[in-house]
Amino acid sequence: MLGRNRYGKSGIRLVRLDRGNASHAVSDLTVAVSLEGNFEAAHVSGDNSSLVATDTMKNTVYALAKDLPGREIEDFALALSDYFLRENPHVSGSEVSIEERIWGRLGATAFEGSSNERRTARAVRSRESVTLESGLKDLLILKTAHSGFSGFARDRYTTLPETRDRLLSTSLTAVWAHRSPAGPFDGRWEAVRLTLLDTFAAHDSASVQHTLYAMGEAALGAHRSLGEIRLTMPNRHHLLVDLSPFGLANENEIFVATEAPYGLIEATVTREP
Repeated sequence: MLGRNRYGKSGIRLVRLDRGNASHAVSDLTVAVSLEGNFEAAHVSGDNSSLVATDTMKNTVYALAKDLPGREIEDFALALSDYFLRENPHVSGSEVSIEERIWGRLGATAFEGSSNERRTARAVRSRESVTLESGLKDLLILKTAHSGFSGFARDRYTTLPETRDRLLSTSLTAVWAHRSPAGPFDGRWEAVRLTLLDTFAAHDSASVQHTLYAMGEAALGAHRSLGEIRLTMPNRHHLLVDLSPFGLANENEIFVATEAPYGLIEATVTREP
């Protein structure tokens, strides 16, 4: 028998230009839509009468973007998830995820987009409830002091030396759940992001885990509208280069940055019940 299933349209590219005043605004989005519901006939007997074509989902994203009030991607995700549920009685759940490329302003009508960082939003809606998340991904951060890794478990396969002075670098992904799906969201997103960055920079780190928890704890402490926060921090290793063959000392100055393998540290920080 058919188990739980869903389907949708991913990778919907949308660039929206707001020409409302002399200073233009650009929204560069990638949208994914997913629906759950009574689609058994399509799977079992080839009856497609209950299927919303994924091409229709794509067109809906473009059409609703035309009338989107404001630029907050959380509101757009909520509006899309509501539309698909409201217009399709046989659909039991909808999920909309959005990634926004951040363009820096060069002037009234010019922008630069050199960063890989993305702002994210995700709305999950059923007939009974709605969950809204905001976040960021691929934010590259690095600290050159107040970071070490020592006192870890050792066995016969351990070769990693202990250190109390290392480079700590990660590509941060953070997702936080809102206690209420009510905006405004832009200022809140910027404030949470700043809290995470300030904590990363100031924390005296005994490990990536240590700093990850401190960042999550600070975010929940400073922003009461957040219910929980999930952080993913891959350890982008910077290894000391052995300069001794050249008769040179390396006093934590010359490193090789490696892409793989890498440590992957993830955790959710929640509020006490």
